[in-house]
Amino acid sequence: MPHVLYLLGLAVFAQGTSEFMLSGLVAGIAIDLDVSVATAGLLTSAFAAGMIVGAPTMATLSLRWSRRKALLGFLGTFLVVHVGGALSTDFAVLVATRVIGALANAGFLAVALASAAAMVAPESRARATSILLSGTTLACVVGVPAGAVLGQLWGWRAAFWAVAALSAPALVAIMRTVPDGGGAEAKPSARSEWSVLRDPKLLLTLLAGALVNGATFASFTFLGPIATEALDLPTTWVPVVLALFGLGAFAGVTVAGRTADAWPGRVLVGGGAALVAGWVFLAFPATTMSSPVPALTAVFLQGALSFAVGATLIARALAVAERAPTVGSGLATAAFNVGAAVGPWLGGIGLAGGSAVRAPLFVSTLLALAGVALAAWTLHRTRSAQMGAARLRQAPDDQERDDRRRGDVAEERHGQAGRRQRRDQ
Repeated sequence: MPHVLYLLGLAVFAQGTSEFMLSGLVAGIAIDLDVSVATAGLLTSAFAAGMIVGAPTMATLSLRWSRRKALLGFLGTFLVVHVGGALSTDFAVLVATRVIGALANAGFLAVALASAAAMVAPESRARATSILLSGTTLACVVGVPAGAVLGQLWGWRAAFWAVAALSAPALVAIMRTVPDGGGAEAKPSARSEWSVLRDPKLLLTLLAGALVNGATFASFTFLGPIATEALDLPTTWVPVVLALFGLGAFAGVTVAGRTADAWPGRVLVGGGAALVAGWVFLAFPATTMSSPVPALTAVFLQGALSFAVGATLIARALAVAERAPTVGSGLATAAFNVGAAVGPWLGGIGLAGGSAVRAPLFVSTLLALAGVALAAWTLHRTRSAQMGAARLRQAPDDQERDDRRRGDVAEERHGQAGRRQRRDQ
């Protein structure tokens, strides 16, 4: 793999940390800026909205630039707004920095995914994608807890400074390693790239990705209360549960990157079926046991399967949108952020209505089932169409061989008749 992919992964790690770290900083921000905790929580919604809107919008805007210029522009903007956020004393200004940071994050990820796909052979596309996405999973495992620790020790602003500091070496590395080729004159037009939406396979793949990611975050968002109330684990186990899910996510992305290129169907269908079964296992009270080992093992496996299937769907979307890599990457980013926004909302409906704390697990089960079924059906249709096209291409060759064979037989028979005639004479 090109080493620049790992540098892009570092930038994605910094951006993923920024996206998720507010879960441990909201209380400090509320006190410091004199707003309610609920109001401070809008910072998360603002970032999610910026990611959803920004991914296709920024991807389209970046078509005018070389990929190097786009990556530097988006990451530089991301760094600057985090410095601004760290210095901010006004909540409205902080909200603005979160929205702008999300737009820059979405644009960077879209261009980075397209760049990764262009740097490797088609049979290595899933592995290249997994290297970038591993930055997001590492942010869950390492970045978010580290941000919470920084917030507790030196205040929430320290976490913003840390994200800016992480972005700086990635910015320098991209400046030195990413070639300055492929200017605007070599780029396809926005209209031609957006025509990829006419392909139903892409739309179905994006929908499947949104459903699977929605299933992931419907339960991950409430994993703390699920662990203590639904799985009967002590409160002290909550950090362990969160870390296990994150470690599983990193393992799943890594394994999928090395297997999904060769066997995408096995990952989507086999891994997807196991994913649905895992949510069912956690959802029913019968899974509460005297030993925490089964529950903790299931949490790790769900993290692995969720991100393995999700990363494979991103790679499939990039493959389908091969003629429009930048807009296709932006749409994939937007679809997965739609899942990250809708999943917790659906999971929280049951909790807000007074339902059992297992409600998010049932939501995850249904969303994952729908997403996996849709992905399997789309993959089956794609393969059937490819086999049909192959048969059509092969048919003229078969007809030509049959014609030659019949000609050879006729010629042989004519020769035999001629030899008999000469013998009779």
